[in-house]
Parts: sequence; C-alpha cells; structure tokens
Amino acid sequence: MSKRNESNKAGTLVIVESPSKAKTIHKYLGDDYVISSSVGHIIDLPKSRLAIDVDNNFEPEYITIRGKAKILNELKKQAAGAARVLLATDPDREGEAISWHLSNALSDKNGDIKRIEFNEITESAVREAVSNPRDINMDLVNAQQARRILDRIVGYYISPILWKKVKKGLSAGRVQSVALRVICEREREIDRFIPEEYWTVDVEIAHGGKKFRAQLVSFRNEKLRLRNRREVDAALEQLRGSILTVKDVKIQERKRKPPPPYITSKLQQDAANRLGFTSQKTMIIAQQLYEGIDIHGEGPTGLITYMRTDSNRVSETALQSVRSYIAKSFSPDYLPEKMNVYTNKKGSQDAHEAIRPTDVFRSPESIKGDLTRDQYRLYDLIWKRFVASQMMPEISEVTTINLEAGEYLFRANGSRILFKGFTAVDKTDRTERSALPHLAAGDRVQAGEFFTEQHFTTPPPRYNDASLVKFLEESGIGRPSTYAPTLNTLVKRYYVTRSGKQLVPTVLGKLVDDIMEKHFASLVSIDFTANMEDRLDHIEDARTDWKGMLKEFYDPFKNTVDQAEQNIQEMKGILDEETDIVCEQCGRKMVKKLGKYGFFLACPGFPECRNSRPLPLGRCPRCDTGDVIKRSSKKGRGGTFFACTNYPTCEFFTRDNPAEKACPKCGKLLFRKIIKGKGEKLICLKEGCNYTVELLDETLPSNGNGQNNSDTEQQEA
Repeated sequence: MSKRNESNKAGTLVIVESPSKAKTIHKYLGDDYVISSSVGHIIDLPKSRLAIDVDNNFEPEYITIRGKAKILNELKKQAAGAARVLLATDPDREGEAISWHLSNALSDKNGDIKRIEFNEITESAVREAVSNPRDINMDLVNAQQARRILDRIVGYYISPILWKKVKKGLSAGRVQSVALRVICEREREIDRFIPEEYWTVDVEIAHGGKKFRAQLVSFRNEKLRLRNRREVDAALEQLRGSILTVKDVKIQERKRKPPPPYITSKLQQDAANRLGFTSQKTMIIAQQLYEGIDIHGEGPTGLITYMRTDSNRVSETALQSVRSYIAKSFSPDYLPEKMNVYTNKKGSQDAHEAIRPTDVFRSPESIKGDLTRDQYRLYDLIWKRFVASQMMPEISEVTTINLEAGEYLFRANGSRILFKGFTAVDKTDRTERSALPHLAAGDRVQAGEFFTEQHFTTPPPRYNDASLVKFLEESGIGRPSTYAPTLNTLVKRYYVTRSGKQLVPTVLGKLVDDIMEKHFASLVSIDFTANMEDRLDHIEDARTDWKGMLKEFYDPFKNTVDQAEQNIQEMKGILDEETDIVCEQCGRKMVKKLGKYGFFLACPGFPECRNSRPLPLGRCPRCDTGDVIKRSSKKGRGGTFFACTNYPTCEFFTRDNPAEKACPKCGKLLFRKIIKGKGEKLICLKEGCNYTVELLDETLPSNGNGQNNSDTEQQEA
C-alpha cells in the first residue's frame, strides 16, 4: 500500500485492487494523487457460517475479512485526510461490489466518494475515468450479491451433507457440480464405448513428375467401409495394376475470414490448445499483462485491456490504430476497405471491449526482453489475434480429384494459398495442404503402390481445459470470471485429476457426482444452471428483483436438501480398501484410504497407531527393491515428483506420472511423458529397456494416487 505524503492532504485518494495496478496508475496521475490498494476483497461473508438470514429477506452478514483490518484502517486514515476518494476497482460485478463495500466502510471518513472505471490501464483511459466519476451502480452490486448468496446457500447446505455421509473436506457448488457432471458423463460414454475395426486404402499416383495419394471412398456409388483384412484383400485383388480414369476435377476458391479478437473463453481455449496453459494460468498471466509490466524506458505499463469479457466489441480509436498498423506493416491488399465487424454471441454482456493490446504498435518482439517467457507467449497470442481480426480473408484454391477404377472411386484433395490474408500475421492459422498436379476429366493414370492401414473407432475424447470451457460457454453455464476458478476447485477437491491435458474424474469425483445426480438432479441440470445465469444477468439489467429471485430458488431447494439428508446412505469408508502391506509399527494390515491429495496407506489402528505413508505405485525401475511413491518438495515450492522409497540409497527421481501399466518388455512400471509438439507417450525408465509407445487420449486412466497424508487427514478419511 502506498504511503501518504503529508503535503498531499488535500489531494485525491484512488483505491485499486492490486499493488501492481497501483504502481502503473501512479505513473499516469502523478504525485497529486495517492494510489492505494485494497488487495482484493476487504469485506465479505464469513467463512465459518452461512451468514445469510433466510428468514429476513436473505439479509447478508458482512465482516472485514480476517487479516484485512490493518489495510482497512490505513485506508480509513488516508480517506480522512483526502479531499475526495475515487474507487478504481476492476470494471465488473466483483469490482463494483468491492467498491460498494469500501464506500460503506469509508463514508464516515470522507463525504466525497465516487466510482471510476477503465477498460485498459493507459494514461488516456485513466485520466478520462478520473474526469468522469460516477455513483456506485447498485444493479451491478445486487447481481454480485445474488450470485454470492446463491452460491453460499448451495455450498453451505449441501457440503455438510457430503461431510456427514462421505468424508470431511468435500464441497458442492452451483457451477462446480454441473462441470463435474459433464466430465463424469463423458467418462461413462468412454467406458461404454465398444471400438469397431475399419481400414483405409490409399493409392500412390505419379503424374507430371509429382506423386500424390488418393483414398478409396466408394464402391458402386455407395460409401465403402472396409471392416476387416479379408475385405481389404478382396478389394486390392481387383485394384492392383489397374488404370485409374479421372472422373472429374473440382477447383474452388475458398475465402476464410479472420476470427474476431479474443473474449475470455476463447483466450482460455487457445492458450490451452496452443500454449498448454491451464485456464487458471491463463487468467493469472492475463491479469499481470492488464495491471502493468515494467517496460524498459516506459516504466509500469498496462499491455492489454480487461481480460474478463464476453464481447467482441472494439473501440473506434483502437480500430483506427490497428488499421494504421496494418497499412504501415503490410501491402495495401491486406487492409479491408471497411472495418471488419463482429457480432456478439447471444447473452453477451457487452460491458467491456474484447481482449486486445492497449497499443498495437507495441509488438511482442519489441518488448520480449521485458516479459517472462509465458507473458510473452500470451501477449503474442492476443496481439496477433487482434491484428489478424482487421485484415483481409485468406484465399486458397481447393482442388478435389475423383478417379475411377472400375466400380471403385478414389478421391484426392489438395489446396494452395493464393493470398495469405490474415494468416500473414500468424502462419499457424494457415490451412494449406499439398497442391495436386494438373489433371483433367478423362485423363488416365497408372495405380502405383497401395497403402493399407487398420483403424479402430475411438470414443469421444475426455475434456481438457479448452474443450470444457467451450462446452460451458456454449451451454450458457458460468461467466468469463467463473471458468478458471471452477476448474481449479475440481482439481483442488480431488474430484478431477489432470492426465496430460485431460481432465479425468477420480473415484471420489464419480461418487460425489452420483450423489448429486440422484438427490440434486435439478441443481446439476444444464438447462436449470443456464437459466439461473440468465436470471442473474437480468438482475444486472434491473429486470429482476434479486431478493425475490433468491426466495423463489430457496424454498424448493431447502425441501430437496431436507429429503436428501434423510435419503443419502452413510458412505464413510466406502472407498477404504484393506491391503497386504503390514504396518511396521503394530503389525496390522494397512488400509488404502482417500485423503486430501489422493490415496495413501494408513494403519486401521488409529488413533492408537498413527502410522501412515504414501501408497506404493510399483517397483522402482532402478533398484527393483524399493517402491515408487509420490513426494512433495520442501514447502511445496518444487511441486510433486516420484521417487524411490530407498532414497538416498537409490536416487531414482522423475516428474513423469506413473501410468498403472507394466512394460511389455521388462515388466516394470511405465510412466507418462508429455513431449512438446508430439503429445503424450508411455515410456519405460528402466535402464537399457527404452520401451516407448504413443498414448491416445482415451486409453489410460490417471493413477490418482496421492502423496503422504498427515494424521489430520487420516482422521478426516
């Protein structure tokens, strides 16, 4: 928090949420302003109780958050000595609520308190906001209160039932439980899936000094599906040595329009697919870019606009700026005569612009030395997407050649780029395939070598951060600010684990989902949750009374809770499993239990015997006498890793996750290794074995085994 200069007692106090944002804003406003930080929420509902008076019109009981009293007292002191107070928290519901709480807490110290907001932290945006202060928007505040109270009611009524019936430390949430339901339902689809065999046949053709391949697609004008090797051999017997006649050649010009600038969900999806970022990591880095990075020669500088938005809208000034950049950096052919216009999806709030660079002339390369590697990669993604959004379409020539061999039809596809268009700014967006040689209808070519390949149909892939966020967005579940916290909670509660990029439900996650589906079906309904999001949006638009909405939800919900508490059977210890491993302290057979971080071994003699240890995952591939277990580095700074129980005698160490599969060559435990650009593989770490195989997304479950657990966790289990 900034310290007040005695000479500025009649100045203006500006309160923001984060210290880094305060540093950036101070650069623009100068010493006539004192910039202080609340460090996020300063007043909220207490954690220890419901704190909602459901019998008194859902009146919330707010308190100063533990540990924030010192910050609040300092802000009161600064407000008392300032001529006026400007609340500059984030421009969304949460930011509005923080400003409202601050306004109430500081009102007896200063009578001139106003709200300001800006979509980007630039000098012009900040100074314009300071020149146009406004009152607190109570519709925004009420929308935040309604969401907060609704989520508190759901969590504080259902979570204790899960604690009582299953185990302590579990939780349920309005959006969280629906996301878990979606992940578990996909897992059931995978479990039910029965793969079917099919084959593809390609023929290599040489013409005009160029070779290309065509695929067998039909027989007697019907789509051909070769189901086994026998059918393939029968077809090849008729095709080998045949002359293929070109039936027709189709050449089409295709225009591919540039995508719009990023909204939150699309940024999270692309960052997951292209950069391998989790949704949480994307939002943390985006927040850093928004609040300000120390740029050489400029000081703290906000690099992107506000990163929580579902609108494609861009300001007129920014559009003129990017068009000017394109005109200076590319030939005139790349700049459209008119600005490209993008419509928002149905239900978008349109409160903020799309995510874009604050200064498009500040290219990623020009500031690469001032950014961390991850900051650079995310800024590069945002910058390129914004520049591309105002460029001309990519134009390509797509060629399809159909060739006949008796009653069989082969097809070859190719394309070539005629004009790069928006892909000139980011070549990874290009769609060019190998170009085909010039052929005309009636031309005859000799069939060359045939290539056959066996395939099996695959189940739908597990969700990852990108695909789950896409599903939630398209289903109207949650809002830009909720996607990352929802995913983080599922992993934190051990309902879901990450296997590479995949989100895999654990046995605990499946159990909780089963309870929610049987006893709280409406709450985990996609339609119900999406409708609730719409109603919360209506509160923001002053179309719905927030307390009336809460009452309408509460009465039937409370009846459901009461029935569930009676009907849900006791399940404590249901996941416990006796093992053959003997407790070295008392001789009892140890039990496999589920703790905070996954499974572990515990002595059933607790509390007389408090022995517990990590669950062995398999024999050590190095010494063959110890077991591989999951460990955490001191104070958790280095994350988790896997090592041998014989350490330090055996120094086996890896960060690759065990795969619960034995090596087919040597029988040792296999590990999952993520290789950049090549996906995930199974590898054997036994010296001299070198077994490795590519791993399909759906083939193996996560091992789900946790690190050593404390006595407290054993008691909870």
